[in-house]
Amino acid sequence: MALRPAKTTRTVKRPYTRVSKKKPRKSYVVGVPFPHIHTFEMGDREAEFDTELYLVAENAVQIRDNALEASRIVAHNLLDKKIPKGFFMKVLVYPHHVLREHSIAMGAGADRYSQGMAHAFGKPKGIAVQIKPGQRLFMLRVNAQNLKTAKEALKRASSKIPTSARIEIKE
Repeated sequence: MALRPAKTTRTVKRPYTRVSKKKPRKSYVVGVPFPHIHTFEMGDREAEFDTELYLVAENAVQIRDNALEASRIVAHNLLDKKIPKGFFMKVLVYPHHVLREHSIAMGAGADRYSQGMAHAFGKPKGIAVQIKPGQRLFMLRVNAQNLKTAKEALKRASSKIPTSARIEIKE
């Protein structure tokens, strides 16, 4: 089954994570899918760079793990093509929030079944990052001569997330 539109999961709700407050040892949410984002650090970790850029979210929003992975990929592809060994990029957030979804009933008798689903709890279908206004999403280190390419990479990454974002430059 395909993913529901991002507008269904964009608003920030009460956090729903893996561990319960009552029983921190054994109470886990069962059946949470693994995050689609696996790589959090890309590029040359050891090199010294003189410019640091950050992608900063403007609004409070939930970003699904697949949107975070899409933004990481589009930024990394541009950086790898233009400056192969001259950057270090890091994803600064991790998706902890479990998204739940109640499957829609179809077929004969679905109307009777759906009447009792007004406040259905749902099953885990994905995970997301809950972002606060002004929170940093990506960090990118480059040298000053590659600043234009770095800005373009972060601009492309911001187009894949469901909120407006700005680029902060720290030299």
